[in-house]
Amino acid sequence: MTPQSSRRTPPRTWHEKSTERLTRGERAADTLRNSMGSWPFVGGFLLFMVLWAAVNEFGAAWDPYPFILLNLFLSMLAGLQGAILLIAAKRQDAIAAALAQHDFDTNLAAKADIEAVLSINRAQSEMLAELRTIVDRLERGRPR
Repeated sequence: MTPQSSRRTPPRTWHEKSTERLTRGERAADTLRNSMGSWPFVGGFLLFMVLWAAVNEFGAAWDPYPFILLNLFLSMLAGLQGAILLIAAKRQDAIAAALAQHDFDTNLAAKADIEAVLSINRAQSEMLAELRTIVDRLERGRPR
């Protein structure tokens, strides 16, 4: 390994480049989407609802059964989650489209390279055939 090659930084991936250009809202949507789709969120959410029901059933009841305030909060949360998930999904669609375009461009470049290699291979095969013909002629003309 040469000293120069050890100092070279690896090329940045498309994902690293794209995450640098995210707006604050896109970062927030991704963070919320990732946290809402996790087991800790589900466990914390269930714990919150059980505590809410227990406190309002057996303690200071600011929202007595049937927990109308809790239902209002859950409805607002569902609406907000839907919007956040749509924002994150829209961003994921844009990422998928960009990656598909990148794959297509890479495949086109690879196809051109493969065609060039095949062309060189055909030319070499033709040269080998000519060389075999020349060698055969030389061997026939040589006395034994």
